[in-house]
This record gives sequence, structure tokens and C-alpha cells, in this order.
Amino acid sequence: MGVIRKTKSVTTILSYFSDGHEAISVVDLVERLSDEMNKTTVYRVLDRLEDEGLIHSFSGAKGLTWYAKCHDCSSHHHQDVHPHFECKECGKVECLDVSIELPQINNRHIETADVLLTGQCDDCKNL
Repeated sequence: MGVIRKTKSVTTILSYFSDGHEAISVVDLVERLSDEMNKTTVYRVLDRLEDEGLIHSFSGAKGLTWYAKCHDCSSHHHQDVHPHFECKECGKVECLDVSIELPQINNRHIETADVLLTGQCDDCKNL
């Protein structure tokens, strides 16, 4: 696809992914950005950022789509295969810095997998 233009919308959305570990649901992004851009623009920019390998998406426990920052991915290949963790108490979702190996299955070429672990984060567990 090529280098993504750094429009105001792109820069604004990318700023939400600066820490690199915590994920943001599409619903939260649309709500947070409602004064700056419409829902269609948010979805369009997220799609472009994912196509460029800057962010990745995955499904959360309740079917919501979540987005998080990629590391070492490109527009040709998402190689950021890792599990995600969703806290059942506070709802925080984050990327886990754990590598997983995708299985080799005859007659199939697996490119990606969604692995979601749920439980309690340390903050909620210690309450």
C-alpha cells in the first residue's frame, strides 16, 4: 500500500497507541474521538494503520474489536503474533510480551491467530 500520509486524523489516532502495550477498543476510540472525527473516519484510519503494519486488531471476550500497536510488522506481513490479556474486573486489555508459535497443519498456511487470556490484572487482584 505504501507509506501512510500523516494527516491530522492519523496522528491523533496513533497518539492513543504510544505506550505500545495497552489495547483500545474501537468503541472507546470512536467515543473518545467523537468531537474530532466521525465514526467512519475512525474506522477508515484504523484499517489503513492495520494495512500498513502499525497496529493490529483482535477480538475481545465479548466480541469487541480491539487495536494495539504492532512491533516489527510491515504492510506485507504481521509478525506480531502474541497473546492478549483482558481483565474481567476492570476491563483493561493489553498485549502480553510472550511469543507463541503457530502450529503447522497439513494443507493449511496459518498466518495469524487470536489468543485471548482472561482473568484478573494485578491491580484488581490486590484490591
